[in-house]
Amino acid sequence: MLRYILKRLGMFVLTLFIVVSLTFFMMQLMPGTPFSNPKLSPDQLAVLSHTYGLDKPIWEQYLLYLSHIATGNFGESFIYKNQPVLGMIAQRLPVSMQFGIQAVILGTIVGTLFGILAALRKNTWVDSIISFIAILGASVPSFVVGTLLLLLFGFTLQVLPIAGWDGFSNSIMPTLALSFGVISQVTKYVRSEMIESMSSDYILLARSKGLSEHEVVTKHALRNSLMPLLTLLGPLFAGAITGSVLLERIFNIPGIGSQFVDSIPAKDFPVIMATTIVYATALMLFILITDILMAIVDPRVRLT
Repeated sequence: MLRYILKRLGMFVLTLFIVVSLTFFMMQLMPGTPFSNPKLSPDQLAVLSHTYGLDKPIWEQYLLYLSHIATGNFGESFIYKNQPVLGMIAQRLPVSMQFGIQAVILGTIVGTLFGILAALRKNTWVDSIISFIAILGASVPSFVVGTLLLLLFGFTLQVLPIAGWDGFSNSIMPTLALSFGVISQVTKYVRSEMIESMSSDYILLARSKGLSEHEVVTKHALRNSLMPLLTLLGPLFAGAITGSVLLERIFNIPGIGSQFVDSIPAKDFPVIMATTIVYATALMLFILITDILMAIVDPRVRLT
């Protein structure tokens, strides 16, 4: 088990290094600089470039950046004076995580119930309706769902706040919009696993022992169907946190996604790179946790 965890940690570090390197050099390819202001004189531009180390060779900037982030120093924002990037992200990340995690929890619960119901009512009108909802959730982007919810509950019915982040009520519509895709994925996954489990030999054996249908479903089919769901939860959590960018803009939520969008046209390189690294770390961390949990539940995974 320890060897398996160390192997996954090694892959984690290597992947993160590649992401950091690619992000840094892609920033160098962006046209212009954060100081492309016609009002600045050449001398002022030279001073700013020297202050932020942009006048150094690229290889030297790269090595300095690696040494800085190794100590948790992501630098200061080019746009917001004397604002450490790490502090800016730490202030906004909990907001994105809150409604992202809420969306995954809600989507997993609803999707699991839908998947079980669709499998038990296979090839009926119930299955058709649930399958249609799942297809709709996979086809319609979350920002479209968010816009429709905003029009319905925010402007037409006026029962929920349309923007801002002042309490739980502000997170309801973004959570619902973001959970729509999660519901779709979990529903399809659980339905497929349940149908396969219900046609397995151990289900026939359980029925031959005289167990009730309720016991067959809950104690045998459901348990074996939900276990592989662990492999899906890691990417779902990471996707919910990183996929909330447009929703944050629609609902004016002060999250890390809206900050990332604002930093791109401003060419705020430290913020762009730090946010990308945070997103990549979140994705890999959730996948790493999922792999470890799967190795604990199913020892055969450790052999891969």
